[in-house]
Amino acid sequence: MTKALIIGGGIAGPVTAMALQKAGIGSVVYEAYEAGADDVGAFMTIMNNGFDALHAIDADKPVLEASFPADRALFWSGSGKKLGEAPIGGGTAGAYGPHTIKRSELYRVLHEEATRRGITIEHGERLGDVDIYAERGIAAFFEDGSRREGDLLIGADGVHSATREIIDPAAPQPRYTGTVVLCGYAREAPVDPVPGVYRMIYGKRVFFAYTTAPDGETWWFVNLPRPELSKAELAATSLEEWKQQATALLRRDRSPAAAIVEASEQIRASNGYDIASTPRWHAGRMIVIGDAAHAAAPNAGHGASMAMEDAVVLAQCLRDLPEPAAAFRAYEQQRRERVERLVATSAKMGGTATPGPVKRLIRDVAIAKRLKSGPRNTAAWLTQHHIDWDEPVSQFRV
Repeated sequence: MTKALIIGGGIAGPVTAMALQKAGIGSVVYEAYEAGADDVGAFMTIMNNGFDALHAIDADKPVLEASFPADRALFWSGSGKKLGEAPIGGGTAGAYGPHTIKRSELYRVLHEEATRRGITIEHGERLGDVDIYAERGIAAFFEDGSRREGDLLIGADGVHSATREIIDPAAPQPRYTGTVVLCGYAREAPVDPVPGVYRMIYGKRVFFAYTTAPDGETWWFVNLPRPELSKAELAATSLEEWKQQATALLRRDRSPAAAIVEASEQIRASNGYDIASTPRWHAGRMIVIGDAAHAAAPNAGHGASMAMEDAVVLAQCLRDLPEPAAAFRAYEQQRRERVERLVATSAKMGGTATPGPVKRLIRDVAIAKRLKSGPRNTAAWLTQHHIDWDEPVSQFRV
């Protein structure tokens, strides 16, 4: 029986392990962090295509139970004018529709489900190097001096992937998008607690969005245009300092955004990154998936769903094409065009420039017009993607 070494225990890692198990392939997940993973304070949306991928491996129910539906968006300008509204799923929400969940909660649910299925997840194991010439497959060396052997290695270790650099030392580095993303939570926010709705505000200086969880807590995010910060700088910035930086950009808007930030008890900050294209996804018995291969800026809200798709499709390829090189080529042929299209779509939805009064007016008119056809992140090619687990991966795809 084939054994896979999976590097990274965020989203792609445990989903890959569960998908491989269903395909009859054993694995162990190695997570660098002692508990959880980086950026655990953020929240995200899982779209229909993400749940479809989880459904293929019978893992959709735990995630559905831990998340809440938020399938409608109301759009406002910084002057307080309503620009329109649209279903977040557009006309293609699918059987599930979009659900919102904290990243830390998603990690917990996926880890618990993987563990329930007998999958081993080892924490505190940070990849250092790989021996791709090991006689019996592949060997991974971790920074604590330990060594693990397997038949193949899957890098699901995120945007700052060590596996990607081992596969190709010349691989492009993640591109800083020019914004620090703040996610915050406020229990006493001065807003109507209407669940199931996102309110999107195209402010005079920054974009701001918020929604209400079932318990009445307000969840929000804002992209702050500023130079990239180190991990130490991010960690050293206090709650009050983040509030000051955010409200300075929000006070001129006729919206509750500044007041929501002021009322927040928790704020998590992270740099925004993307990778437009990684030329080499695999080499020998190694491959990268998820953000390690194709990180998208968070604007489109599809990063987690794409990682789930990756995990299931890779397992199908390894199930039907046991030779890793053939399976990896088939996987890349199925995935590259789709994920790079998502990265490009998400990048177009960003932007850090502060528009002047005339450009803001033009922007608001364009947004109102575009809303009539639905937001770009909910097009059918994204949300209606379906994975048929029983469909064989044929050699002709290689």
